[in-house]
Amino acid sequence: MSDDTNTDAQNHHGFARRAMLRGAALGAALPLLPAAVGGATAAAAHPRTAPDPGSASLRWLGTAGWRIDVGNRTVLFDPYLTRFKTGLFEAAFDPATKIKETDTGLVREYAGSPELILVSHSHWDHIADVPYIAKATGARVVGTETTFHLLVAFGVDPLQISVVKGGEVLDFGGGLTVEVVASLHSRNKKHAYFAPGTRTAPPTTVPETISDLPEGDTLAFQVTAGAGGPALFLMGASDFSERAADGLRPDVAMVAVPSSSATHRYAQRLLRALGYPPVVVPVHWDNFETPLREPVVPDPVMDLTGLIGRVRRESPASRVVVPDYRTVYGGDMRPRP
Repeated sequence: MSDDTNTDAQNHHGFARRAMLRGAALGAALPLLPAAVGGATAAAAHPRTAPDPGSASLRWLGTAGWRIDVGNRTVLFDPYLTRFKTGLFEAAFDPATKIKETDTGLVREYAGSPELILVSHSHWDHIADVPYIAKATGARVVGTETTFHLLVAFGVDPLQISVVKGGEVLDFGGGLTVEVVASLHSRNKKHAYFAPGTRTAPPTTVPETISDLPEGDTLAFQVTAGAGGPALFLMGASDFSERAADGLRPDVAMVAVPSSSATHRYAQRLLRALGYPPVVVPVHWDNFETPLREPVVPDPVMDLTGLIGRVRRESPASRVVVPDYRTVYGGDMRPRP
């Protein structure tokens, strides 16, 4: 994220301001630093076998979102499908932007009929479509207390929502398990981020603007995609609790791309904590205000190239897969025929 110390109006609403806001909403980062001492050596000393694709198929929904299908069962993570303009990518970010009504056709096309929706945190680019999907499909939603209260305000049945904090291991049968991981939201260059705060009760009115959706604590999830399927680590923001993530050892890690250096040695510490995953998939690096049906437009503020370089240096045995919207992948993150 760029520094926004200039005070004139043009620079205040220019690229520096846009970069600061985007970093705040999207994730914290790390500049190109030397690998952690012994990092690559440690990774080489403990090689991980490539994941078995099993019966799982995966589709990136942009931002941090994923659709995971295991047989005829569907799990969604942070499904933000109905994208709308906030000015975030046009140097005129408006926190009072109205939350757009869900595009029901787009949801039918991309979301299917999920039985489970996992929500990392409650910012608009993670939760905006969840109320409609939950009400339309009856899917169980797993998220924080803040997510619970916001969804109830949107009219979701409270009995449909499971509140978690991190540390829970939820068994949904058939080998489908979800381990909830206490995590952190990324921070910008000023060590802050957009719309912090939590909710301990539903708001008195239905949220109308993106600033009505506070972060409300952040979670990560490790999903075991069916009996014999791969373990998938899912992040919604580019920071994490090293102690909470330590020892998870996923087969595939969906790693949020950073935009600033606020988080110390982010990639190195994360890879080490996760046991140098065989497959690393960068996420949250796209312009999420472009239509999902169109090709991916990279966000130049997000340090995708830098993250890939750090992964390859720190964990040379890891295969890095840069996803796109149109490809359906197997559980090993290789394209399905």
